[in-house]
Amino acid sequence: MNQKNIEKDPGRRSSDRKQAFGGSNLVWSLIAVAVAGLFAASLFSTGQKVQLSYTDLERLIQAAGEEEDQTGSPRFVEVVTGETAKGSPLVSRFCSIDDVVIGAFEVTGTLRKVPLPGGNGRGGLRPIDEGRLKSGGNVQGEQLRFQTAKLPSENSEGQLSKLLDLNKVDYRYEDPPSPWRNWMPMLVLTGLLALGFFLMVRRLGGAGSPMAFGRSRGKMYAQEDLGISFDDVAGIDEAVDELREVVEFLRSPEKYQVLGGHIPKGVLLVGPPGTGKTLLAKAIAGEAGVPFFGLSGSDFVEMFVGVGAARVRDMFQQAAQKSPSIIFIDELDALGKTRGSSVVGGHDEREQTLNALLVEMDGFGSNSGVIVMAATNRPETLDPALLRPGRFDRHVLVDRPDVRGREAILKVHVLNVKLDPKVNIEQVARITSGLCGADLANLVNEAALLAARNNKKSVGMEEFNEAVERGAAGLEKKKRVIHEDEKKRVAYHEAAHALVAYSLPNTDPVHKVSIIPRGFAALGYTMQRPEDDRYLLTQSELESRIQVLLAGTIAEEMVYQDISTGAQNDLERASEIARSMVMDYGMSQLGRVNYRESQRSPFLTGGGADFGPTRSHSEETAREIDEEVRRIIDTSIIQVRQILQTRHTSLESITSRLIEAEVIDGSDLQEIIETTSGKPQLVPGTTAEHRAVTAQTPNEAEGDQPTDAVAGQ
Repeated sequence: MNQKNIEKDPGRRSSDRKQAFGGSNLVWSLIAVAVAGLFAASLFSTGQKVQLSYTDLERLIQAAGEEEDQTGSPRFVEVVTGETAKGSPLVSRFCSIDDVVIGAFEVTGTLRKVPLPGGNGRGGLRPIDEGRLKSGGNVQGEQLRFQTAKLPSENSEGQLSKLLDLNKVDYRYEDPPSPWRNWMPMLVLTGLLALGFFLMVRRLGGAGSPMAFGRSRGKMYAQEDLGISFDDVAGIDEAVDELREVVEFLRSPEKYQVLGGHIPKGVLLVGPPGTGKTLLAKAIAGEAGVPFFGLSGSDFVEMFVGVGAARVRDMFQQAAQKSPSIIFIDELDALGKTRGSSVVGGHDEREQTLNALLVEMDGFGSNSGVIVMAATNRPETLDPALLRPGRFDRHVLVDRPDVRGREAILKVHVLNVKLDPKVNIEQVARITSGLCGADLANLVNEAALLAARNNKKSVGMEEFNEAVERGAAGLEKKKRVIHEDEKKRVAYHEAAHALVAYSLPNTDPVHKVSIIPRGFAALGYTMQRPEDDRYLLTQSELESRIQVLLAGTIAEEMVYQDISTGAQNDLERASEIARSMVMDYGMSQLGRVNYRESQRSPFLTGGGADFGPTRSHSEETAREIDEEVRRIIDTSIIQVRQILQTRHTSLESITSRLIEAEVIDGSDLQEIIETTSGKPQLVPGTTAEHRAVTAQTPNEAEGDQPTDAVAGQ
């Protein structure tokens, strides 16, 4: 399953593509708030004022009332206004009091400060002195505002007004205070603080923040944002046909409701990774034209109890408001594992979240018009309550595509690729057995990169073949320096793989033999390429695979009377096949009995058990199983040794060609073997004619089979 290349991201709405608020934006916002607060404080402040005692105020008023002498010099009053750093008094001279304002609690006005003679006013404390400025003295001193607290006595205001009238000093009473003047600074500062708090909450309200614990992390996608339909889906026609009915439910539910039918509550997509389950769900939403909420199972899980359940309820509430709608939960196994399997107990956060999901899907408060879709590649771990009718009513298998499906997928991915006219898409599909949609997309991209690296104007079959080999065996390491002795040993090893694979009737044809290192550890590889898709393996085919895997180490033993560590992966795979024959398939002398209750995922290679040991047989039976596995391996070794001894000349010829050319393809291999030896008769009474047989078990996904290069059966 695959999707056409779309320039814009179909999974993002325009509102979701806005720049996230936070980071440096939050810092600058807080700085702006602080600056505005300081500005407001300075705006409403009245500046620095001289603090005068009430006695000094009376003396200044009296001095202002005395007539000036002939020189016009005013009288001054010396006032102690503070202390120096050494503790001595600080004396200042003031005169010319004016613009007196009598307020409710204080008296304010203006006066002039004149300099002291010969100094800064720092001298010993002396009696308050009043004098007259000398003729020509400076009467243009600094004008300042003063402030004096009123006496608490009731008649102080009347006495002050009489004193001002007597000395002819201008004064006035303060106007009634304005509410705005009193409360404006407080309102401005409160508004600025509120703005800062709002910005902080907005920053903390994003996904994953403490302020958004109970909010769903699901994103809603509109039909125009998705831009995906069933036309963009290829390779899994059976799954598409199964889900077209769901689209009809959403488009015209009355068609089924008239007959008494109900819209299915849930659809579970199961299949291996990379087959396109998520894309198929988006295609359903695009075809139905309804809101689509997409999220992952891990988005519900938090360390705090109750958060996941709250998110489930919020998700269904949003979907119900937009009904009919679709909720898609990817990787459902992260949320829906069987209850009671946790070591924490029955009250952990994950189980409470699962309970909330069960209730929302089919509880007393059932949401009509909301279809829940989910995807997983581990259905064996899901809770049975999720899989019953009324929850996930339909289970749709999204399996690996067959040869026709792979061809259709490749045609989708090569639409924007400049292909060589000689490229045969059908042939590429045949040599990619077992690959899923994601693998094929990566294959096409890798081939395009190889063509660009080689400065080619189009992508040819050579690039596709190299991309297939790179995906199966790894990157080629042509510049690695290998000792001649090791190179020769590797050549014998790979020649034996190829010779035995060619000699046995139940093996895939050999495509290439190479002693050029690839991947992480393989110093050489023998690639067998199937030509058809099969889903069953016979006992003879499994035994032939074991013999091919063992051929390399047997050849080293025959030639060098010693073996190396290069056969580690071969032995591991051969032992696993033999053990599966005994324990899983009943292909042994122990009878048609299955000795392994496996909890492995049918879609994950090597997926292990989740619930502890799975052995259900005795220690004596385990010993017999080990002996039977050893018997199968020993029997295969005898047969392999017989083949290599019979065709020792072919083994030497293939080895010599490998040392010389480093790479041999299938046609050259066939020519060498047929030239040096005839067709083998390995089984008594049977002519083992070389044929191409390919197969894969339901638990396998095989393409090219490079011996020594990749692990897995």
